[in-house]
Amino acid sequence: MVGYTVLSYYRKTTILNKNSLKPAIECPPLEGNMDTLTQSEFMSVLTNECRYDRLLLPVTYKELEVHASAYIYFIQPAEAHDLNFKLHFLLQLRWTDPRLAYVLYSPKRQKIIGENDLRQRIWVPHLYMSNEQSSSLMGTDSKDVLISIAPDGEVLFSRRMQAVLYCWMNLQKFPFDDQTCSMNLESWKYNASNLRLRWEKDNPVRLSSELHLTEYSLLDYWTNESVVRGDIINMRHGGVGNYSALRFTFKLGREVGYYLMDYFIPSMMIVAMSWVTFWLHPDASPPRITLGTSTMLSFITLASSQAKTLPKVSYIKASEIWFLGCTGFIFAALVEFAFVNTIWRRKKAVSLKKVNSKYILKSTLTPRLVRKEYQKELEQSSPQLTKSHSCSSLRQETSTDPAGPTYNNYLTVHSFPSALNIPTITTQSYDELMPGAGAASAGAGRPPSDDSDDATRAKHHTWTTMTPQEIAFWIDKRSRIVFPLAFIFFNIVYWTFVYCL
Repeated sequence: MVGYTVLSYYRKTTILNKNSLKPAIECPPLEGNMDTLTQSEFMSVLTNECRYDRLLLPVTYKELEVHASAYIYFIQPAEAHDLNFKLHFLLQLRWTDPRLAYVLYSPKRQKIIGENDLRQRIWVPHLYMSNEQSSSLMGTDSKDVLISIAPDGEVLFSRRMQAVLYCWMNLQKFPFDDQTCSMNLESWKYNASNLRLRWEKDNPVRLSSELHLTEYSLLDYWTNESVVRGDIINMRHGGVGNYSALRFTFKLGREVGYYLMDYFIPSMMIVAMSWVTFWLHPDASPPRITLGTSTMLSFITLASSQAKTLPKVSYIKASEIWFLGCTGFIFAALVEFAFVNTIWRRKKAVSLKKVNSKYILKSTLTPRLVRKEYQKELEQSSPQLTKSHSCSSLRQETSTDPAGPTYNNYLTVHSFPSALNIPTITTQSYDELMPGAGAASAGAGRPPSDDSDDATRAKHHTWTTMTPQEIAFWIDKRSRIVFPLAFIFFNIVYWTFVYCL
């Protein structure tokens, strides 16, 4: 009796169609005791072409809601220059298809569970990922697609996938950046008036307890629903109108431990190594040049290996600011050696009004101008001395006179204390010919003036001399302090920028 009933469902008769002469297939009736049928036999009857069209929406008189949820197994952000990330996830879609409700036909049947063969029989929403670079099913098709149909017609579609999705990263603060990436699901065929995508109310996105990221840490994630505009021009959807869309967004923070250990700390050590040149002798050209060039090449090699992982963007990144700053300090150490070595090789002493940074650098950079100013100061301070310089063409420069950088010799004629009164020619300085010494000798030969004015003028025009070798040592000693302090200040500004702005 059971066999006869089963065969009666599948018997075929030829019936002439009213509109055509083609034979039609008889529609198997949904009657009798269908609990005795197997799942495949029952679905063959329930989804027969005569009563079920898998190309049509389950409902046509109202908006169909499709609820979605996702279970994330694995997130792997790719290298920064690829601007994408890999995602392994389980996507679940839930909707109600009244045509598949079988509670009246097979009341004892709990759930119908099938794989890809069941998917070929029923209507399934067509969704796509708008920021997809590539995607595929994980494993074989049969074990990565699972469909369950409840007695009331509720369909649960599950699909395990792996996808590579675009993520447009902003790398201005690299490697101290936070990236926001998303997975965008949109309806392809049906617009928002026919099909509406919704996230499940409870836990729409769940993360695996074994989810671990290597270069990033997961800071936050959220979901949202939206409507996107579709048109024929950009070919984003199947037609013109508004289309429902879902978005799962997560925020990733880059772990800086790797970059600190492999880039920032080694670069600090290379910059500090370039300061060793300040403790070497100013005339030791081979070791100082070797040290400066080796530190420069080592840092450029370190920076270039790190920059290979970054895309070629037009804006400047935080890592490039660090690179430019460290390169500037290493280059400045090389320039300092060239400057000191040039001064060391000079022959003439340098006249200084005061022994401080301003006058030493000014006298070192423009020694001729300083000597002219020094001569002008002497002429203004001793007008009588200027008048007595009748033999100015005999002035000669020397660096050994304690009175100043110039030592002037004069031809003077003295009467010889004898009866013959024979004149004698001697070579003496002007100061030696003045009666007295110190302030008295300085005041002789000019009109008397106030003693306090003379003391003030003498104090104001006090000059000294330094040899080029002394200046070279002086610059090296100051560089030992100035360079580290400047680098510390650069670090304070840089790390404040990357963490506070």
